[in-house]
Amino acid sequence: MNKVIDAVYKKGALHPVKPLKGLKENTRVRVTVESASETSHPLERFAGILSAEEADQMLKIVEEEFERIDSDAG
Repeated sequence: MNKVIDAVYKKGALHPVKPLKGLKENTRVRVTVESASETSHPLERFAGILSAEEADQMLKIVEEEFERIDSDAG
């Protein structure tokens, strides 16, 4: 299960803002910490969603579209 949650760091521990549904007591999890106050690029939330192969395919499509637009402008 992958889930993004909001939590508060207090007294040396992270405390979820809302209860975590679907997670059994004493389940080990991996936590990535990102400060909510930091501003990030709007597309940053999509990082890691695509596989490397999918990202390469998307990049190729974008590059082909830019080439097509450039050649149409000339």
